[in-house]
Order: sequence, then structure tokens, then C-alpha cells
Amino acid sequence: MPDEQNGHNPALTELRSRLTGGLARARLNQTQLAARAELGRTTVSEALSSKKPVPSRETVAALAGALKLPVQELLVLQRTAAEESGTVTTGGPGRPIGQWDPHDLEVHPAGQGGGAAGSDTAAVRALPGYVAREHYRVLGDAVRDAAAGHSRILVLVGGSSTGKTRACWEAVQPLEEKGWRLWHPFHPGRAEAALENLHRVGPRTVVWLNEAQHYLGDPVSGERIAAAVHHLLISRERGPVLVLGTLWPEYEKQYTALPRPGAEDPYSRTRELLAGRTLTVPDAFDAPALAAAADLAESGDRLMADALTRARTDGHMTQDLAGAPQLLSRYQNASPAAKAVLEAAMDARRLGVGLHLPQAFLTDAAIDYLDQSDYDQLTDDWVELAYAELARLVHGKQAPLRRTTPRPPRRPPATAATEAPATAGPQFRLADYLEQHGRAAPRRPCPPNSFWLAALTHLTHPDDLHNLTEAAENSHRLQWAHHLRHRAADHGSPHALYRLAVMREKAGDQEGAEALARQAADHGSTEALYCLAGMREEAGDREAAEALFRQAAAHGNTLALVGLAEMWEKTGDREGAEALLLRHAADHGNNVPLYVLALTRERAGDQEGAAALLLRGAAAQGDTATMCRVAVMREKAGDREGAEALFRQAADQGSTVALLGLAEMREEAGDQEGAEALLWRAADDGDTVALYRLAVMREKAGDQEGAEALARQAADHGSTEALYRLAEMREEAGERESAEALARQAADHGGIEVLYRLALMREEAGERESAEALFRQVADHGGTK
Repeated sequence: MPDEQNGHNPALTELRSRLTGGLARARLNQTQLAARAELGRTTVSEALSSKKPVPSRETVAALAGALKLPVQELLVLQRTAAEESGTVTTGGPGRPIGQWDPHDLEVHPAGQGGGAAGSDTAAVRALPGYVAREHYRVLGDAVRDAAAGHSRILVLVGGSSTGKTRACWEAVQPLEEKGWRLWHPFHPGRAEAALENLHRVGPRTVVWLNEAQHYLGDPVSGERIAAAVHHLLISRERGPVLVLGTLWPEYEKQYTALPRPGAEDPYSRTRELLAGRTLTVPDAFDAPALAAAADLAESGDRLMADALTRARTDGHMTQDLAGAPQLLSRYQNASPAAKAVLEAAMDARRLGVGLHLPQAFLTDAAIDYLDQSDYDQLTDDWVELAYAELARLVHGKQAPLRRTTPRPPRRPPATAATEAPATAGPQFRLADYLEQHGRAAPRRPCPPNSFWLAALTHLTHPDDLHNLTEAAENSHRLQWAHHLRHRAADHGSPHALYRLAVMREKAGDQEGAEALARQAADHGSTEALYCLAGMREEAGDREAAEALFRQAAAHGNTLALVGLAEMWEKTGDREGAEALLLRHAADHGNNVPLYVLALTRERAGDQEGAAALLLRGAAAQGDTATMCRVAVMREKAGDREGAEALFRQAADQGSTVALLGLAEMREEAGDQEGAEALLWRAADDGDTVALYRLAVMREKAGDQEGAEALARQAADHGSTEALYRLAEMREEAGERESAEALARQAADHGGIEVLYRLALMREEAGERESAEALFRQVADHGGTK
């Protein structure tokens, strides 16, 4: 029968003819075939219908296996049919979504398929049925937006093996029949592949940035990759595109954290890219998700049924399916020697050593993790036995510790001299779940001496050595820190060289300090350039100091820019200093250097000069936060009229902070009605501080019902502080039942600390029985204090 959906498509007609013929010979109906192939009834119906698009590669493979048809032949027909129907595009990196195996995109395998022995499906790895949780709805919205022609990016954030990558894979399936491609930058290295090819990405492409820390966190290319992705998303002629990524929570926190004023900002572009574009994936299935998993199990999903036998209680279904519990069991039940090696590896990763751990380092480091009895029982072949034990796979085809071969770096000849020396001997990689387990373990003891000695003896990468130096110093292993810092410096660590330079300077060895700082600068440390500039300035060599400040500033060191401006101010060129920083703010959208110079003036007693400088920068950038800062300065100086004018200017530009400042000034002036009106304006914009203050004002005015409504509204927006304040006020007024009710409302909104603080108040008042009842409620809500 001709294919009605795709016109004249001989390959598709032949594919469906073979499938329907196999169905007839097997004497099955479509419902029975769906159960045997572990597919949905609708999926099977659409695959066999001449009115539907070309079925996916995975669907064809599953149906062929269930009907005992030759899988490879039918997959060739599927590919030809897709090309003939126009759902396969060419040009740009990537290939059609239907040609990807999800495991090649790093979706964790969960077991083998159910094909008969000797059939073509015997080697096909199966995935359990998919349970769509709440985060999948948001992800699906992003995919639908992309399909409608709008470029989108979404980065899923969650712990190891929580289902981030699988969710992305399931979400992009509707794009297959629309002719979308998928590109996974991976070879020869993730960051290198992304940076070299992002400019080639064409319309209707999914850019797959699984484990996005390997791209955005790359110390050399990460910020450039973030900028390239941003450019791709805003280039209409290249869209629509869909960028999907995954991250562990610790990386997301690292990339989105705001730097301290004056400090380096290594992730400014990454932070901008991620702002409002991350989606949290919960660690565990909630009750509805577990019910959906049970439905799949009852429908014949053997993998899901097996996982439910272990994970129904804690909801950690995805971790179980990916093999995480088996990894943990293997660690906990390992032989003493193997466990010692694993603990050395876990400590190494926790303290900042790279992914690839030298076997010589792990072997020597493990010795002091053994107690004397276990050490005495080591055999001559204990090393071979331990590594063989750790290489055995667990459910999900993961090993606690597996041998790995790092790809050799590919750099132009001119940069070869800056590469870290290659590590000799075999190298191993710790399983992700065990790495995270090691990081999360509470109060993990400091590694023993064998660990530090092995690091000093075998590690050669400057970043590894520097990170361990910091760890040793933080653990008060100062002798180990001293030796590790010198070894890191010997291997070219700019951080270690810089620290040694600072130590030399403090010891009075100016010449030695400058030599070390110069070495650090040669290895790319802008901090060292800044330090050198200061040394040259102190030595009276202003020309050299200015050149070094400029060099450091050109490499992004904002403190160097401030140093240069301060030099000019000292020579009387105040206008030049201001112009330099204003130009930087305009070019880079960064007011930090301007702000630091203003603080310098403020500390020197030049309040007016500081305010003027801040206002010039704020006016150029539309920076309402700085306007509010100057308004506060004006108010402190007694210029209430000037302060109010600045607050109003910032408020007109949408600043709720300015509205709060104006409200406070109105309240201090006795204009309660005016203050409340301003707070309502801020509250209408969702400001929880405004809601808090309005709630307190209503409470003081005797309107308890209105106060509670406002406090609940603030809690709905994530702040339980208003509920706590009302509870505190009512407790002090003797309205104990009302106080408890408010505290329970706060706990229901996640503010367990409100119940806890109320319990402490009762305990301090000597009401032990009442306090104990409240502490029990804290425990019932999951609190541990």
C-alpha cells in the first residue's frame, strides 16, 4: 500500500510491508507485539500505519527483534526511508537524531535487550520505560519552543545518575520526524571540538553538551565556548537551535557564584549564559513518579520491576538503574587492599586531582589506609588482585575504578613547551558515583601520610599539585604543603610560583620575589603581573609598573586596572583615571574597577568624589544598584533631598531596592501612608522584603488577618521570614496557638528553622514540655537540628 504521509517512498513501503508480514506470521495483534517489543501501543500503531511518518531507528530495532526479522536490513530501510522523506538533512556538524544510539550520548545503560540468542538484537542494550517527572514538563516546553522556530538553551542540574541525560534524550525525540540533527562535540576533546565547530552549527540542530563542565569549565576555552553558544542562540539566521546540557550542582554553584568586589571573575560569560536557563532534576522519584514506574513494571518492564525491588523506599530509581547502589556496595564490601585504593582515589578527586589518576600514585597512597593487621596480610600480588577486583563491572556496566587512556593534547608547536609533562604508567578513573559519594561524606578524615608522599613522588601536573598544596595547608599539614608547593612551582604552576613570590616578598627578599613573580607571569598568571607592577611601583620604576598594570588589565585583571587608575590619581591625573575606568565600564559592562576606586576615595574621606565617580558609572550603565548605594551615602551625609532624588531615579528604572529605600525614608519622616504605598509597588513586583515589611506594619496596626495573608504570599515566593516575625510577635504577645500555627505554615513552605527558633524561645522561657513538642514537629518535617 502506498505511503500516504510521505508520498512515493519505496523504502518506507518495503519497511512496513516486512513488519506487517512479520506480524502476520507471528500471529500477534498490535497490543501483543507492543508488549513483546517493550514499546507503547501507540508507537507500534504509528510504526505500521501508512499515514504516519518514518518510525525511529530504536522502534524499528525493537519491532524487528520481537518479530525475529533481520535487524540490520530493516535499519538500512529505515535510514533510506528517512532520507527519501526529507527528514534527514545535511550540512553542519552532527547527524539526524534517529541515527544516534542514546548510549553514545552518555545515557547510562541499564541492561541487555531481550533478543533471542544469536539474533541481531542480542547486543542491543535496552533502556527501561521512561517516567516523565515534573522537570520533564519544563524540558518539553523548551523543545516545543525550538520546534516552533525559537532558539533555546536549557541545562539540567542534578547529582550523578539522576536521569538528566535520559530526560534530554526523551525530550528531543519529537524533533526526529521534523528533520532535526543532533551534534555531540566530543572528539578529539570536548572543549576543543565545541570551540572549533560551534560556528558551523546550522538550523534545526540540537547541540548536546552533556557534562557541560567539560565545556564551560575548561580553564582555557570555557568562557569562549559560553560566548560562542550565546552568539549561536541570538543569531536568527542560524536558528532555530536547541542547546541541552547537564551539570552537577557543585559546578552550577561554582559557575554562577558572584565574585567578591575586586576579585577575578573567571566565569562571567558562563554565568550570564546559565542565568535563568537551568533546571533542577531531583535525586529521587516522588510518589506519582513511583506509581508511574510501578505501572510500567506491571506492563512488563523487567528493568523497572527489578529496580523497584530495591529503590521503592528511597525513590533513587535512576541511580539504581545506572548501577550506583552496586558501586557503593562494591566499595563498602571491597577487600582491604581494594578499599584502600578506592579511598585514596576518592580523596584525590575530592581534593582536586584530575580525572586520570596514575596507578603508581594510587598504589603508594593506599598503604597507610590499611590497618596494621591488613597490611601484614598483603601478598606479593596484592596490587594486581586489587586492581582486578575494582575493574569488574557492576549493573549498568560501570566499574568502581577503571583503566583509562587520556587523549594526547593537540596543540600548535608554539605552545608545546607549556604543556604539562605526560604521566608515565597506567592511569585510572574513579566511577562518578563513588567520586560524589566521597565528596558528600561528612567529616571525612584528612588523608594519611602515604597519600601526601605518593602525591609528592608521582604527580606531575601543576594544577594537581597546586590543589593538593591548598588542601594540605587547609588541613594544617604545613610541611607537606611546603614541599608540594615547591614541586608545583618546579612543574610550572603559576599559582604556586605566585604564592612563593609573595612569601619571598614578606621575607624581605625583593629580588627573589620578583624573579618568582616573573616566572609566574610567564606561565600566564595575571595576579603575578599585578604583583610585579606593584613591586616596580614601589621601586620607583613607574614606566615599568604602568606597562605591567596594562598587560595584566589586558588579560582581564580588574585590580590591575584599578592600580593603573590609582597611579594616575597619585600624579594628579584624576580625570584620566576616571576616564580609564568609565571607558572600561562602557566597553565591558563591568563597574567593579570603578566601584573599587570609589571605595578608595571614600576611605580617604572624599565622600563627594566617591559619590560623583559612582554616579558617572551608574549613569553610563543604567546601574540602579549603584544609584541606590550613592543615595545611601547622600542620606548618611544628611542630604535627604539628594538621596530621595536618586532613589526615585532608580525606582523609575524598575529598582525595587530603591522603592524600599524610599519607603524607609517616608516611614522615618512619619508618612506611614506614603511608605505603605511604596512598599505595595515593590510587593507587586514580587519583592519579598516589601511583603515582609507590609506584614509587620499590618500586624502592628492590629490587622492580623491581613498580616498573615501577606506573610503567606512572601512564603509562596520563597521567603518564610515574615511568617517567623509574625510568630515571634504573637509569641511575645502571649498568643501561643497563633504563633505555633504560623510556625507550622512556615515549615510547610520549607522554613523548618521557624519552628526550630520558636522551640528555642519556649526552651529559654523554661517551658520544656512545649519546647520538646515543637522540636518533635521539627523532626517530623525532616529537620535535624
